Amino acid sequence: MTSSGPEPTRPPGARRGSDIPPGETPPGEGSTTSAISYPEPELRRGWGPVPLALILLVVALVAVGLIAMAVALMV
Repeated sequence: MTSSGPEPTRPPGARRGSDIPPGETPPGEGSTTSAISYPEPELRRGWGPVPLALILLVVALVAVGLIAMAVALMV
């Protein structure tokens, strides 16, 4: 039984006794460089004073509320 397709051991476009013609296969990889084309923004480190103050305020309000509830239950 013969198949009408190409032989599975040969790549497409290859002829017996010849190399693959130029342009038959795509290039392996594009060239990439490690440099970037624009400067990256500078990363900010740490917390700013406003978010820290708001977090401390919320923690203080929760602590005052829990202490008030504990005092109310004891009375």
